[in-house]
Formats: sequence, C-alpha cells, structure tokens
Amino acid sequence: MRQIAALPALLLLAACAREPEPAPPPAQEAGESIDLVELDIAGASQLMADGRLGSEALTQAYLARIAEIDDAGPQLNAVIEIAPDALEQARRLDAERAEGKLRGPLHGIPVLVKDNIDAAGMANSAGSLALAEHRPADDAFIVARLREAGAVILGKTNLSEWANFRSTNSSSGWSSRGGQTRNPYVLDRNPCGSSSGTGSAIAASLATVGVGTETDGSILCPSAVNGLVGLKPTVGLVSRDGIIPISITQDTAGPMARTVADAAGLLQVLAAPDANDPAGFDAGAVDYLAALEDASLAGKRIGVLRQAMGRHPDVDAATERALQALRDAGAELVDVQVPTWGQWGGAEFEVLLYEFKDGLNAYLGEAGAPVASLEALIAWNREHAEQVMPIFGQELLEQAQAKGGLDEPAYLEARERARRLALDEGLLAVLDGQQLDALVAPTAGPAWPTDHVLGDHFLSAGYGIAAVAGTPSLTVPMGDIRGLPLGLAFLGRPRSEAELLALGHAFEQATRARKPPAFHPTLPAR
Repeated sequence: MRQIAALPALLLLAACAREPEPAPPPAQEAGESIDLVELDIAGASQLMADGRLGSEALTQAYLARIAEIDDAGPQLNAVIEIAPDALEQARRLDAERAEGKLRGPLHGIPVLVKDNIDAAGMANSAGSLALAEHRPADDAFIVARLREAGAVILGKTNLSEWANFRSTNSSSGWSSRGGQTRNPYVLDRNPCGSSSGTGSAIAASLATVGVGTETDGSILCPSAVNGLVGLKPTVGLVSRDGIIPISITQDTAGPMARTVADAAGLLQVLAAPDANDPAGFDAGAVDYLAALEDASLAGKRIGVLRQAMGRHPDVDAATERALQALRDAGAELVDVQVPTWGQWGGAEFEVLLYEFKDGLNAYLGEAGAPVASLEALIAWNREHAEQVMPIFGQELLEQAQAKGGLDEPAYLEARERARRLALDEGLLAVLDGQQLDALVAPTAGPAWPTDHVLGDHFLSAGYGIAAVAGTPSLTVPMGDIRGLPLGLAFLGRPRSEAELLALGHAFEQATRARKPPAFHPTLPAR
C-alpha cells in the first residue's frame, strides 16, 4: 500500500507518491513480448545479451505489473515504494551494455529490497510511520554490491513493522506505513514473516529476485508460504551494514527467488566480507552457481527432523512425498532427534530483547533518524497511537527498553545458553554424530487466514534451530495444500551454503513443485 488515507499532513508519505518518473506504459506495451511470470536471471540476461530485450523495457514491464497487480487487481500491498530513478538506472545500464561494458552478473536485472535496508533515494522505515521520512544518504553494503553487479534497484518491499518485533499479537505483513500485505496464492491468507512483502512480490513476479532479512524465520517462512526458494546464510556471510537491526547474533540478509539457481546467483553478489560487520568473515572464492552444475542427491546422508512434524496430517503427507523424492534421487534418509529441541526459546527471546535495544539505538543515533532512540520511538508511537497502533501494541519495544546493556550477566548467560543448545548440543551434535550432509524438515505450515484480532497462527517451524545457531538454512517448494504452498527446509553446518544449494537444486529438479500464484480471493472449496 503506497497511500495512507486520513492521516495528518505531517504523516503523509512523500515516498509513496512516485511522480518523479513518467508513468510506465500499459503492460501490453511495456511487456508485450516479455513473459514475466517465471522469468529468471539467466533468461533475462540472455534476452538482453541477444539484443531482444533492454533493461529499460524490462523495468517498465515490472512497473506496469506492480501497478496492475500490487496497486490495482489483487492489491497485494507488497511494494511499499518505487525507486524514483528506476527507469534512469535501467537506461544507464542499457547504455553501458551498448558500449560493451557489463558491470556484473545482474546487469540490468530489477531487484526489490526489503524496507529495513538502506537504499539511497528511498526511505528506510522498517514499515514504521515514525521513519517514513528517514532517507539515508548512502546505500547499505549489500545494496552497493547489487548496484556494482548491475542490478536495477526497483524499489522497497513492505514488511511486518520493525521486522515483527513490536508486539506478541502482531499480524505478519502489516505495517503502519504499508498496510497489510497479502499472499498472492490466496489473498485472505497471510504472507508470513517479516520479509512478507518480498515473499509476496517475488512470488507474483513483480521483480526478478528480491532480498529479505531474517532473525528467526523471516526469510524461510515467507518463502515457503509464497512458493519461493529462500536462503538464510550463515550469520556474517552477508553484511548487516545499513540494515535496521534486531539481533547482532542472529540477523542476516539473504536471497528470495523463484528458483534455486536465482537464489545462488543473488547470493554470489550479496556474499562478501565487510570489515564493519563484527560477525563478518571471508568465505573465500565460493562459486555458488557452479555448485549447482553437478548437483546430486545420490549418496547423500540426510537426517529427517520428525520433531518438526506431527502438527497437520496434510503437511506430514506432503513431507513424506518430498522424503520419497529424496530417496528416489539416491539419498539415504535417517530419522534423527535433536536432544535439545525447543529448549533454546527462552534464552533466545532474552537475547533478542537486549540486542534489539542496543542495536536499534546505535542505528537510529548514527543514521540521524527522525526518532533518535528506542525510548523516543516508544513515545512517538504513543503520541500517534491511532495511526500506528490500531490493531496491536508495542509491548516488545517496551520490554526491550527495560533491559540494560550487553555487559549484563543475564544477557551474557542467555546468549551462551541459546547458542550452546541450538548449535553445539543441537544442530552440530546431530549432524556430526550421525555423519550427515544436512537435515530436512517441513519449513512451516500452510498460510493461515490473516487475523487482525488474534494475530498470527503459526502451525510449526522447522527453521528455528538454524536461526538461533546462526547457521544456513534453505527452503525449496515441495508441494501445496489446496493451493497453499509448502516448503522443505534444508539445514546445514556453518558456511555450508554451497552444499545446501546443491541439495536444494537437485530436489527442485527432481520434483518441480513450484506453481505460480493464482490470486484466489479465498481458499477454493474442495
């Protein structure tokens, strides 16, 4: 939603008025010969290399599709702001191509980024009206990387306000700045997680690929329920510079795409060491796309996390079909038990409260944001409660504000406990103890009806252990329940992104489970 009705003038969102660029032509003019629905990086790049397509025409086609599907039509409310210079970026890239200059593997490819990532020329608001006029002068590290690789930064996607760290009763995909994002498969269903706008937008082919962020599930869950591939990297592989934070120990950005190959290609650009990120590391010259060339499940030993199953018979049935596909492709499956399963939750929550306060205060202060601290944000929200808290409150902000600094024993003890239970005595104990290549589990349950009274209704989550452990996780479409997509999660050791992508690619090619969205108003009758 790029218009907010009935707000005081000071709250009107200049970022939503996308007048600087001429209106894109109708879809039949802009994209008459461009089939955007499943267009991938390789396909678009080849069309541009052959001279059959320009970045400007491709960008125009996506802008037209956003106008038709996001703004009108189904009204997904997935894109919160269009880059005012999107077409200008595309024209420059076309001119460079004509001169024989290619910036990188994404030259001319339109990309959407989540609205908690700094991108010069646009607001970075975390979905909050308090930051609706916060316009960073500089790009986040990963946005600079995208531009260097030739990407067109098409716009920003809506998200769960403050990356779903505002209330225990929140509705995923809702923000006071952007409104409620919808699931493109069934419109009254929830898009899940805080990267909800990226999930909905990329599923609906409003850009070629997108960037989300995750603390615990915010890439994996929206990818799964929107029929996408989503990768949460090892913490530190992708820079957090210029990203509004929740947790220094768990936050990461990552790719969201319609194919494993596109996720790998996007990760190739995003992954780079950043000296300004305290968790950053240099993974070396890893070619994530090359890892897919001979991808195979044959001989792979994979653990099945049945502790993440048993919540819904249809999810279990879909998972069993996915497991059989793994066996048919040559994998050896082993049922495993994580001895510490679910024991890290209390410690994780304590860590997030402490780290959110510390990290947000640092970001707001350094960025010169309209509100300079968590305390000021809480006060601003109270003052503007009618606009920013019409359906849920800010109790998580208030709980975080009550915490002390990161030198407090309670924080240090919680951080050590969470990481030990999830990583050392959890994930690694099983992977190493059983000599496994990866673990698999259903990523999440199907999308639930969006509920602004009771909030979210999460059915299950197979990704939480990797989130707390700081290790990589990948979700790949594995089927659906009555048109609601489901994903299979692959969990691995630290820095095993290439291996997970290869496993996911082999599974994807064996199953071909992804279907484009149908935009049903509600769940079709049986």
